[in-house]
Amino acid sequence: MKKSKKVKKSNTWKIKQHRDQFFKKSKTLGYRSRAAFKLIELNKKFKFIKKSTSLLDIGGFPGGWSQVCSKIILSGKILSLDLKQIEKIENVTFFKSDFFDPEMEDKIFNFFGKKIDVILSDMAADTTGNKSLDCIRTNQLCAEVIKFSSKHLKPKGVLVSKLFMGEDFIEVKNLAKSMFQEVNFFKPEASRSESKETYLHCSILKAL
Repeated sequence: MKKSKKVKKSNTWKIKQHRDQFFKKSKTLGYRSRAAFKLIELNKKFKFIKKSTSLLDIGGFPGGWSQVCSKIILSGKILSLDLKQIEKIENVTFFKSDFFDPEMEDKIFNFFGKKIDVILSDMAADTTGNKSLDCIRTNQLCAEVIKFSSKHLKPKGVLVSKLFMGEDFIEVKNLAKSMFQEVNFFKPEASRSESKETYLHCSILKAL
């Protein structure tokens, strides 16, 4: 009996993972995902995570980014949130919740008690099989995070968010530029070459 296309696709994915240097490295170093190395590269380039940083990690499952942050932030506060449960990470508080829950904004503000130094988002929309639609939906998430960040970051705060190169890329880029003085884009080496993802790095809010 021939294997179904779904099984073949699954096996191909497993083979690619085992050949992936970042996948192997994440297992060796104990990170929960290869995405940890994306944040390590981003922080090496832009240097935004510090010992006393207050940081919000949106869409944190399975916890790779929060793990990286917990090794650097020793006297600040880290809050991670996701719809999926994340296993305990030392020095990280986790809320199992939808970022778009109307009550979530108040919960985040109450946790920090002040505006935030850094907001991270590695959120991506659930895939539908339609790459164009998936790109648009993920970039809409990015746009919402930009708007949220404009209200909750400190004046010199930093936002880092996943963004896909697609038809609405310019629209999201212009939104970021309308709210931040400095807007940069960076594709880490840990991002797969075939992926359309890049990362938006924004700093210093414009006075409204």
